[in-house]
Parts: sequence; C-alpha cells; structure tokens
Amino acid sequence: RFMQSLATNWKTNVTEVTIFVLKGFTDKPELQTILFFLFLAIYLFTMMGNLVLVVLVIGDSRLHNPMYYFLSMLSSVDACFSSVISLNMLVDFMSKNKVISFLGCATQMFLAVTFGTTECFLLAAMAYDRYVVIYNPLLYSVSMSPRVYVPLIVASYVGGILHASVHTVATFSLSFCASNEIRHVFCDIPPLLAISCSDTHTNQLLLFCFVGAIEIVTVLIVLISYAFILLAILRMRSAEGRRKVFSTCGSHLTEVSVYHGTILFMYVRPSSSHALDHDMIVSMFYSIVIPMLNPIIYSLRNKDVKEAMKRKLFHE
Repeated sequence: RFMQSLATNWKTNVTEVTIFVLKGFTDKPELQTILFFLFLAIYLFTMMGNLVLVVLVIGDSRLHNPMYYFLSMLSSVDACFSSVISLNMLVDFMSKNKVISFLGCATQMFLAVTFGTTECFLLAAMAYDRYVVIYNPLLYSVSMSPRVYVPLIVASYVGGILHASVHTVATFSLSFCASNEIRHVFCDIPPLLAISCSDTHTNQLLLFCFVGAIEIVTVLIVLISYAFILLAILRMRSAEGRRKVFSTCGSHLTEVSVYHGTILFMYVRPSSSHALDHDMIVSMFYSIVIPMLNPIIYSLRNKDVKEAMKRKLFHE
C-alpha cells in the first residue's frame, strides 16, 4: 500500500515516463547467456550459504546467543538483498525487452536501499556485541540481554526503511522526460538521477548527507568498539586467548572493510566523478558478491559455526 500510494502521487509529475529500460552489462546475446549462468550460480550459492547459516543458528542451541542472532539477521538481509537485485537481473538476461514498470523500479530501489542500509547498522551492532563479549565477558549476558539486542536489530531495520523512504520519495518525485534508459542492471539512485530532466542538486545533497552521516556513525561505532577490543587483546597474557579473539573478530572486520569501502566509493563523492559503468560494477560487488562471500567468511573463520555444521551433517 505504501508503494502504491507513492506511485499514485508521483505519476502526476512523471507522466512522461511510465516504464524504464535497464540497459545492463551488454546487448550481445551470447554474453548475456554466459552472464545468466554465472549470476544464477552466484545467486544459488548465496541463498544456500545464507539460509544454511540461518538454519544453523535457529536449530543449534549452542548458537543461541546474541552474536549468532546478529549473524542470522545479517544472513537474512543478505539473502533478501541479493534476491531484490538478482531475480530481476536474471530475467532481463533472458529477455529482449529489459523493461521495468515505474512502480516496479520504485519498489526495487526502496528494497535495495532498505537492505543495504540495514546491513550497515547490523555490522555496527555486531561490532558493539564483539566489544562487550571480549572487553567484559563476565557481564556479557547482562549487557547483551534481549532488552538490548532485540531493540538493536529492530532499530537497524527501521533505520533502513526510513532511509530508503527518503530517497525513494525524493528520486521518484523528479520528472523523467529526456530518457527512460537506465545504464544499470537495477534501479539504483545515481543512474536514475542521471536520466532525470529535473534539477537533481537537492537529491545529490540528500544522498551525500544521509549516506555520509550513516557511514560516519556506523564506522565510528566499529572503530571505537575495535579500539577497546585492541586494548583487551594487549592485556591478554594467553596466546590461545588472543588467537580466539582474532578468529572471532577477523571475519567481521573483513566484511566491514570491504562493504563500507564500496559504499563510500559509490555514494559519498561528487556527482561529477560518477562513471555509470564503473558504478554498475561496484554496486554489483556490494549487492551480489559480498552477500555470497559472507557465509564463507563467517563459516570458515568461526569454530562454533563449523562445529554446528558438523553436528547437523553427521547428526551428532
């Protein structure tokens, strides 16, 4: 209902364009076939890996703690994020007319921004969770009780929805009369602004300010959390204890670095420096490749997850 009401209000401003055409990577049929099977394999692997992590956390009582609840939420967001982008893209690879309706484009952008932003907040919450469990493990059950971690998870989703609502309303209030061809594989903000015949300075400012603020807040939470974790590591006398800490934090730091690096490159820079072909590749990385890599990163570097997987496989 939310998206339908938005579409009704916006269509008075955008009667010039009722459908968009997603240009994608290439027009060559042979390359499109290759890309279809490549991205189909990536999507299936992404769904399998993330859903396995969710099932493990739900089904194994030894993983019933906030750290793994956050991980299962991250996996569910990654599965949804990848689905929003991949399913439509796979259909387009096999279609001659790569069209998407006005409402469909708005919905896709709303969902993509929602899940992308939610992931930023969840990664920050996971950093705080690691700080609590390492810096003061004796008080972990109190400091990360359901009264703490449940609101953090809910706030991550609410923040994602609010952020997406701002950009969806701002973007689709513009007029699209010059062209309806989007040089991208999905309805992302920069390529849509590029084809608008309205003044997009306000939209660019909104994009820079909101994404910049979210990045500053979430990255600061991660940096401060890991600064305290580093202090805890320096105080440890046990080499085994340090190894466990590095094993616990290494996977999270890897994802934080890659994910935030691509987000900053995509959105927090002057609009004049946007090269849409490069942006398309970068956006594919954070919306499709990273969700595929996350289950590998977390399962290979996490002893508890590997043991839970063994118990499931061998029914121990």
